[in-house]
Amino acid sequence: MRPALLNAPFARNLAAYGASEVAAKASRIFVVMAVARSLGAEEIGIAAAAMAASDILKSLTENGIGQRLIACRESDLAGLARTALRLFWVWAVALFVIQLALGTALALASGDVMLLILVAVLAGEFLFMPAGLVQAALAMRAGKLKQTAAIAGGQVVGANLLTAVLVLVWPSPLALVLPKLLSAPIWLISMRRLHPWRADRGARFAPIRPFIGFGAPVLGVEMVKALRLHADKLLVGALLGPEALGLYFMAFNAGLGLANSFSFAFASVLFPHLATAEDRAGALKQAFLMGAGVIAPVVVLQALAAPYYVPILFGDGWDGVSHIVSILCLAAIPGVIWTSAAGWLRATGRPGIEFKTTLGLTAALLVNTVLMAPFGLTAIAVGYLVTATVTQLIASLPALGAAFSPHMQEV
Repeated sequence: MRPALLNAPFARNLAAYGASEVAAKASRIFVVMAVARSLGAEEIGIAAAAMAASDILKSLTENGIGQRLIACRESDLAGLARTALRLFWVWAVALFVIQLALGTALALASGDVMLLILVAVLAGEFLFMPAGLVQAALAMRAGKLKQTAAIAGGQVVGANLLTAVLVLVWPSPLALVLPKLLSAPIWLISMRRLHPWRADRGARFAPIRPFIGFGAPVLGVEMVKALRLHADKLLVGALLGPEALGLYFMAFNAGLGLANSFSFAFASVLFPHLATAEDRAGALKQAFLMGAGVIAPVVVLQALAAPYYVPILFGDGWDGVSHIVSILCLAAIPGVIWTSAAGWLRATGRPGIEFKTTLGLTAALLVNTVLMAPFGLTAIAVGYLVTATVTQLIASLPALGAAFSPHMQEV
């Protein structure tokens, strides 16, 4: 009998999301090339600080509401969807206000009003999201993962291409963030057309409690994951200055940012698959094997190729970051293993364990940044790789045992 995942839509959905991520990252290459040739490291650092702060807040949109709709019973769907729409709007407006306040605080702390402008532009994206998030969740519930992947990828590709053009004709930190706002309507219109939906006014609003019970740990996990990916950038900027942050940001994007695209695609399709799989242990085993057999070799090849492609992408003056790119690439491999384990924890109703583990990993990575900063960016990158590998592999042991040991049962 063929392996479970290969008989299911999982592999096809992963291929669709993987292709979307590859297209997005390929278009990101044009941004990297344009930015490296048009802006100085200090200007890039200023924009990187704004984007890091914005991305940390944006992680709060992953609050488990959509996943609650995906996994709910059909009889509860109409009422839950009505409540979800209200929650999405309240949440998005609150995040918009919080981000404006954060931008004001950053501008006052740094004395640079550009930070406030950048953060305010990025905050505008929140106002486009609520009107399409229920439709996005219902589309995924209906199995339209290929289409949602194409829409998300189209938005990112459009934003990246617009960024590359803007940076060349208008070299400014604002050119790096404005396309994120301008491309938001693409996602909204496309998602509403993909899965048209109107609230059933005959259905009673569902209580908020089911969303809170499921969403609180999920929200914590996503927030901490964003801190793991972006808080080190804020620390690098605070400890080493905007120029060092600009170098680190470019290396991170060309290294772990590109390699992580596979992990993001993996995570997008893994939860819906594990949540509905009859043989969850078998599905988890195949997820681990696919990550190790397909994604890991690609990441290793990217790391080996970094000394060759970085000079081509970045141009003159950026030669010293290629080894940092190689090191950061490799951190995506334990990330894929942990993504499988974390998806299993959510699918078995234990997002709280995922939250605690992600919190520990994030704290360890931030401590690494503080301790290694006096020794330079290379030391930070090596510490990042070692810390991420050890922490995520240890945290994945229970899931690995459930997948590969016939004597272990899910609890």
